[in-house]
Amino acid sequence: MAMADMREPIESGCPDGFQYMHPVMRKNFGQWKYHDDPQPGVLRHVAHSGDEIYTVKAGTQRILDIFTLRKLCEIGDEYADGYIRFTIRSNIEFIVADEAKVQPLIDALTEAGFVVGGTKNSVTSLSHTQGWLHCDIPGTDASGVVKSMMDELIDEFKAWNMPNRVHITTSCCQINCGGQGDIAINVQHTKPPKINHDLVSNVCERPSVVARCPVAAIRPALVDGKPSLEVDEKKCICCGACFPPCPPMQINDAEHTKLSIWVGGNHSNARGKPTFQKLVASGIPNNPPRWPEATAIVKNILKTYKEDAKDWERINDWIERIGWPRFFEKTGLPFTKFHIDNWRGARASLNASTHIRF
Repeated sequence: MAMADMREPIESGCPDGFQYMHPVMRKNFGQWKYHDDPQPGVLRHVAHSGDEIYTVKAGTQRILDIFTLRKLCEIGDEYADGYIRFTIRSNIEFIVADEAKVQPLIDALTEAGFVVGGTKNSVTSLSHTQGWLHCDIPGTDASGVVKSMMDELIDEFKAWNMPNRVHITTSCCQINCGGQGDIAINVQHTKPPKINHDLVSNVCERPSVVARCPVAAIRPALVDGKPSLEVDEKKCICCGACFPPCPPMQINDAEHTKLSIWVGGNHSNARGKPTFQKLVASGIPNNPPRWPEATAIVKNILKTYKEDAKDWERINDWIERIGWPRFFEKTGLPFTKFHIDNWRGARASLNASTHIRF
């Protein structure tokens, strides 16, 4: 073949997803009449043509070993026509076109130790960042927090007990790539970074680190004759943004790195505007391997939400209806100085008093 006839390789973007779709999905793409939920963990889509397809959802540990991945694929080959996909929250979904295959598939997954659920008004699998295993900047182990909490909340994953679906996220650092959630467990640094001045000049690009600080608390300095950096601790908000571009500015600390819990985040604009999550608990012990304090607070918030919210209210809708003062009263969470916006950016919201106005 002449060089002029060769196709230019496409080296960007996602691969074509249609090649991996179940044939019934490809045939009826864009032609679905409705979908419903026959049972927890199972979705049924019905096309205008009369075709039906079933999706069985199961939770995984996200960081998969080869043995587990092969086991899931073997189940998919035997019970699901070989068609599987992973969701953004690390669930695995098996696609079948025959209703008679649904229950045998669920039985096989359950026997292998996987939990089927996470649909409709349930607590979905927790979305999370990497944590200590893969990340180089974590203040906590997001994967460990997820494991601990899902052990406690597994019955809410398997059933339809909540007023609406609940998305929970965890982040191992304050970059928060775990994302927004109805409930989020994030890191909270409580002390400014400790600087290893011997390494700064060799490791850090100082202008980039200075520019990275959102409150202009970092400036160049000369320490022991070497170029370095210094922090104005009166300005520092302990956000940790300086640590990724400059690891010698060590902010992670076994004693002073805590957890915080935020609620009310929602990406969707289906029934209302997207909302940002807001701080409701801070200074929670970063206490591996089970993080019991953070888990207890999350369970308390979910219990209150389940008892008090109306059907189909998301957590942010419920809080908007009852108001923030009632939220703190009903959950029993203390309102502290950490809930008051008193940093430079507070001018945008002026939430600078105990009259909670968010």
